[in-house]
Amino acid sequence: MAREAAESRPQAHPSVVSKVVAMLEAFRPASKELSLNQLAGRSGLAISTAYRHATELVELGILETGERGGYRIGLRLWEIASLAERGLSLREVAQPFMLDLYEATHENVHLAVLDGYEALYVEKTTGRQSAPIKSREARRLPLHATGVGKTLLAYAPEEFVMEVIERGLESYTPRTIVTPANLLRALAEVRRLGHAWNIEELTPGTVAVAAPVRDQDGQVVAALSIAGRSTRIDVVKLAPAVMTAALGISRRYASEKQHRP
Repeated sequence: MAREAAESRPQAHPSVVSKVVAMLEAFRPASKELSLNQLAGRSGLAISTAYRHATELVELGILETGERGGYRIGLRLWEIASLAERGLSLREVAQPFMLDLYEATHENVHLAVLDGYEALYVEKTTGRQSAPIKSREARRLPLHATGVGKTLLAYAPEEFVMEVIERGLESYTPRTIVTPANLLRALAEVRRLGHAWNIEELTPGTVAVAAPVRDQDGQVVAALSIAGRSTRIDVVKLAPAVMTAALGISRRYASEKQHRP
Protein backbone atom coordinates (compact mmCIF):
# COMPACT_ATOMS: atom_id res chain seq x y z
CA MET A 1 0.00 0.00 0.00
CA ALA A 2 2.80 2.38 0.94
CA ARG A 3 4.58 1.66 -2.31
CA GLU A 4 1.39 2.25 -4.31
CA ALA A 5 0.81 5.52 -2.48
CA ALA A 6 4.36 6.65 -3.17
CA GLU A 7 4.05 5.81 -6.84
CA SER A 8 0.75 7.71 -7.06
CA ARG A 9 2.26 10.94 -5.74
CA PRO A 10 3.07 13.52 -8.40
CA GLN A 11 6.78 13.65 -9.26
CA ALA A 12 8.58 16.87 -8.44
CA HIS A 13 9.41 18.91 -11.52
CA PRO A 14 13.01 20.00 -12.07
CA SER A 15 13.64 23.51 -10.82
CA VAL A 16 15.00 26.28 -13.03
CA VAL A 17 18.34 25.99 -11.24
CA SER A 18 18.60 22.25 -11.90
CA LYS A 19 17.75 22.81 -15.57
CA VAL A 20 20.48 25.45 -15.90
CA VAL A 21 23.00 23.20 -14.15
CA ALA A 22 22.09 20.34 -16.50
CA MET A 23 22.76 22.64 -19.44
CA LEU A 24 26.15 23.71 -18.10
CA GLU A 25 27.11 20.10 -17.37
CA ALA A 26 26.40 19.23 -21.01
CA PHE A 27 29.71 20.85 -21.99
CA ARG A 28 32.84 18.70 -21.99
CA PRO A 29 36.52 19.24 -22.92
CA ALA A 30 35.83 17.55 -26.27
CA SER A 31 32.50 19.39 -26.70
CA LYS A 32 33.24 23.03 -25.95
CA GLU A 33 30.61 24.31 -28.39
CA LEU A 34 27.14 22.80 -28.62
CA SER A 35 24.26 23.48 -30.96
CA LEU A 36 20.82 24.15 -29.50
CA ASN A 37 19.73 20.62 -30.37
CA GLN A 38 22.82 19.14 -28.68
CA LEU A 39 22.35 21.32 -25.62
CA ALA A 40 18.71 20.31 -25.31
CA GLY A 41 19.43 16.63 -25.91
CA ARG A 42 22.29 16.36 -23.42
CA SER A 43 20.45 18.26 -20.71
CA GLY A 44 17.17 16.41 -21.25
CA LEU A 45 15.23 19.61 -21.90
CA ALA A 46 12.75 20.57 -24.57
CA ILE A 47 14.30 22.70 -27.31
CA SER A 48 12.06 25.65 -26.44
CA THR A 49 13.10 25.46 -22.77
CA ALA A 50 16.78 25.12 -23.62
CA TYR A 51 16.53 28.08 -26.01
CA ARG A 52 14.84 30.27 -23.41
CA HIS A 53 17.43 29.53 -20.73
CA ALA A 54 20.36 29.72 -23.15
CA THR A 55 19.25 33.14 -24.37
CA GLU A 56 19.15 34.48 -20.82
CA LEU A 57 22.51 32.89 -19.96
CA VAL A 58 24.07 34.59 -22.99
CA GLU A 59 22.70 37.93 -21.83
CA LEU A 60 24.28 37.32 -18.41
CA GLY A 61 27.63 36.28 -19.88
CA ILE A 62 27.40 32.74 -18.47
CA LEU A 63 27.21 31.40 -22.02
CA GLU A 64 28.29 33.00 -25.27
CA THR A 65 27.63 32.26 -28.93
CA GLY A 66 30.37 30.31 -30.63
CA GLU A 67 32.02 30.69 -34.01
CA ARG A 68 29.81 27.96 -35.48
CA GLY A 69 26.59 29.52 -34.17
CA GLY A 70 26.27 27.25 -31.15
CA TYR A 71 26.82 27.94 -27.47
CA ARG A 72 29.94 27.76 -25.32
CA ILE A 73 30.91 28.64 -21.75
CA GLY A 74 31.24 32.39 -21.25
CA LEU A 75 33.96 34.32 -19.47
CA ARG A 76 31.59 35.37 -16.69
CA LEU A 77 31.27 31.76 -15.55
CA TRP A 78 35.07 31.40 -15.46
CA GLU A 79 35.29 34.55 -13.35
CA ILE A 80 32.80 33.17 -10.86
CA ALA A 81 34.47 29.73 -10.79
CA SER A 82 37.85 31.33 -10.04
CA LEU A 83 36.45 32.42 -6.66
CA ALA A 84 36.19 28.79 -5.45
CA GLU A 85 38.38 28.93 -2.33
CA ARG A 86 39.50 25.30 -2.32
CA GLY A 87 40.95 25.38 -5.82
CA LEU A 88 42.31 28.92 -5.56
CA SER A 89 44.10 28.55 -2.24
CA LEU A 90 45.62 25.23 -3.26
CA ARG A 91 46.72 26.64 -6.59
CA GLU A 92 48.33 29.70 -5.02
CA VAL A 93 50.28 27.57 -2.55
CA ALA A 94 51.17 24.83 -5.03
CA GLN A 95 52.31 26.89 -8.00
CA PRO A 96 55.89 27.61 -6.81
CA PHE A 97 56.45 23.95 -5.90
CA MET A 98 54.98 22.79 -9.20
CA LEU A 99 57.23 25.17 -11.10
CA ASP A 100 60.29 23.87 -9.26
CA LEU A 101 59.23 20.30 -10.02
CA TYR A 102 58.80 21.16 -13.68
CA GLU A 103 62.21 22.88 -13.86
CA ALA A 104 63.82 19.79 -12.36
CA THR A 105 62.09 17.31 -14.68
CA HIS A 106 60.65 19.24 -17.67
CA GLU A 107 57.61 16.99 -17.47
CA ASN A 108 53.90 17.70 -16.97
CA VAL A 109 53.05 18.55 -13.35
CA HIS A 110 49.43 18.32 -12.19
CA LEU A 111 47.44 19.24 -9.10
CA ALA A 112 44.08 17.50 -8.72
CA VAL A 113 41.29 17.44 -6.16
CA LEU A 114 38.42 15.06 -5.54
CA ASP A 115 35.19 16.32 -7.08
CA GLY A 116 32.25 13.96 -7.02
CA TYR A 117 33.42 10.60 -8.30
CA GLU A 118 36.26 12.02 -10.39
CA ALA A 119 39.65 13.67 -10.10
CA LEU A 120 39.53 17.30 -11.19
CA TYR A 121 42.71 19.01 -12.38
CA VAL A 122 42.87 22.50 -10.88
CA GLU A 123 46.42 23.39 -11.94
CA LYS A 124 48.95 22.29 -14.51
CA THR A 125 52.57 23.31 -15.10
CA THR A 126 54.14 22.34 -18.40
CA GLY A 127 56.42 23.64 -21.13
CA ARG A 128 57.75 23.08 -24.61
CA GLN A 129 60.03 20.30 -23.41
CA SER A 130 57.17 18.38 -21.79
CA ALA A 131 55.76 15.41 -23.66
CA PRO A 132 52.27 16.25 -24.94
CA ILE A 133 49.60 14.30 -23.07
CA LYS A 134 45.84 14.57 -22.73
CA SER A 135 45.53 16.80 -19.68
CA ARG A 136 44.42 20.33 -18.93
CA GLU A 137 43.07 22.41 -16.09
CA ALA A 138 39.40 21.75 -15.30
CA ARG A 139 39.67 18.28 -16.85
CA ARG A 140 37.98 15.40 -15.04
CA LEU A 141 39.51 11.95 -15.04
CA PRO A 142 38.53 8.60 -13.48
CA LEU A 143 39.80 7.84 -10.01
CA HIS A 144 40.75 4.20 -10.55
CA ALA A 145 42.82 4.73 -13.72
CA THR A 146 45.04 7.71 -12.83
CA GLY A 147 47.86 8.37 -10.39
CA VAL A 148 46.13 11.38 -8.82
CA GLY A 149 42.85 9.50 -8.74
CA LYS A 150 44.24 6.48 -6.92
CA THR A 151 46.01 8.80 -4.48
CA LEU A 152 42.77 10.60 -3.66
CA LEU A 153 40.84 7.33 -3.50
CA ALA A 154 43.41 5.64 -1.23
CA TYR A 155 42.75 8.14 1.55
CA ALA A 156 39.01 8.49 1.03
CA PRO A 157 36.45 6.90 3.41
CA GLU A 158 35.86 3.19 2.85
CA GLU A 159 32.19 3.71 2.01
CA PHE A 160 33.15 6.17 -0.73
CA VAL A 161 35.61 3.68 -2.21
CA MET A 162 32.86 1.07 -2.32
CA GLU A 163 30.54 3.55 -4.04
CA VAL A 164 33.19 4.11 -6.73
CA ILE A 165 33.54 0.36 -7.19
CA GLU A 166 29.76 -0.15 -7.37
CA ARG A 167 29.54 2.48 -10.11
CA GLY A 168 31.79 0.27 -12.22
CA LEU A 169 35.50 0.31 -13.06
CA GLU A 170 35.69 1.17 -16.74
CA SER A 171 38.52 -0.28 -18.80
CA TYR A 172 40.57 2.21 -20.81
CA THR A 173 43.60 0.09 -21.70
CA PRO A 174 44.64 -3.53 -21.06
CA ARG A 175 46.44 -2.26 -17.94
CA THR A 176 43.41 -0.58 -16.33
CA ILE A 177 42.43 -2.01 -12.95
CA VAL A 178 38.89 -3.28 -13.39
CA THR A 179 38.37 -5.73 -10.51
CA PRO A 180 37.50 -4.56 -6.98
CA ALA A 181 40.04 -6.85 -5.29
CA ASN A 182 42.91 -5.55 -7.43
CA LEU A 183 41.89 -1.95 -6.85
CA LEU A 184 41.71 -2.41 -3.08
CA ARG A 185 45.18 -3.99 -3.12
CA ALA A 186 46.49 -1.09 -5.20
CA LEU A 187 45.03 1.47 -2.78
CA ALA A 188 46.59 -0.35 0.18
CA GLU A 189 49.94 -0.17 -1.63
CA VAL A 190 49.47 3.58 -2.15
CA ARG A 191 48.99 4.05 1.58
CA ARG A 192 52.03 1.87 2.34
CA LEU A 193 54.36 3.64 -0.09
CA GLY A 194 52.94 7.14 0.21
CA HIS A 195 52.55 7.54 -3.54
CA ALA A 196 50.65 6.06 -6.50
CA TRP A 197 51.65 4.99 -9.99
CA ASN A 198 49.74 4.98 -13.25
CA ILE A 199 51.44 2.74 -15.78
CA GLU A 200 49.53 3.16 -19.07
CA GLU A 201 46.23 2.58 -17.26
CA LEU A 202 44.37 5.47 -18.87
CA THR A 203 46.29 6.09 -22.07
CA PRO A 204 48.79 3.78 -23.80
CA GLY A 205 52.32 5.11 -23.57
CA THR A 206 51.56 7.51 -20.68
CA VAL A 207 52.70 7.04 -17.08
CA ALA A 208 52.48 9.10 -13.90
CA VAL A 209 53.49 9.14 -10.26
CA ALA A 210 51.44 11.01 -7.66
CA ALA A 211 51.56 11.86 -3.95
CA PRO A 212 49.01 13.25 -1.47
CA VAL A 213 48.72 16.86 -0.33
CA ARG A 214 47.36 17.27 3.20
CA ASP A 215 45.77 20.09 5.20
CA GLN A 216 46.52 21.19 8.77
CA ASP A 217 44.48 18.27 10.14
CA GLY A 218 46.38 15.70 8.08
CA GLN A 219 43.46 15.12 5.73
CA VAL A 220 44.28 14.55 2.06
CA VAL A 221 42.87 17.48 0.08
CA ALA A 222 44.68 17.08 -3.24
CA ALA A 223 47.15 15.01 -5.22
CA LEU A 224 50.31 16.17 -6.99
CA SER A 225 51.70 14.26 -9.96
CA ILE A 226 54.27 14.14 -12.73
CA ALA A 227 52.98 12.62 -15.97
CA GLY A 228 54.49 11.96 -19.37
CA ARG A 229 55.55 9.36 -21.89
CA SER A 230 56.66 5.97 -20.62
CA THR A 231 59.81 6.26 -22.75
CA ARG A 232 60.87 9.38 -20.84
CA ILE A 233 59.69 8.92 -17.27
CA ASP A 234 60.98 6.53 -14.61
CA VAL A 235 58.23 6.63 -11.99
CA VAL A 236 60.41 4.89 -9.40
CA LYS A 237 63.13 7.53 -9.64
CA LEU A 238 60.70 10.44 -9.72
CA ALA A 239 58.56 9.29 -6.78
CA PRO A 240 60.80 10.87 -4.09
CA ALA A 241 60.75 14.23 -5.88
CA VAL A 242 56.95 14.21 -6.15
CA MET A 243 56.56 13.18 -2.50
CA THR A 244 58.95 15.93 -1.37
CA ALA A 245 57.10 18.58 -3.38
CA ALA A 246 53.72 17.35 -2.08
CA LEU A 247 55.06 17.53 1.48
CA GLY A 248 56.23 21.10 0.87
CA ILE A 249 52.80 22.08 -0.44
CA SER A 250 51.15 20.39 2.54
CA ARG A 251 53.25 22.28 5.06
CA ARG A 252 52.74 25.62 3.34
CA TYR A 253 49.02 25.01 2.87
CA ALA A 254 48.57 24.00 6.51
CA SER A 255 50.44 27.11 7.64
CA GLU A 256 48.32 29.36 5.42
CA LYS A 257 45.10 27.83 6.75
CA GLN A 258 46.19 28.19 10.36
CA HIS A 259 47.09 31.86 9.99
CA ARG A 260 44.14 32.82 7.82
CA PRO A 261 41.68 35.06 9.70
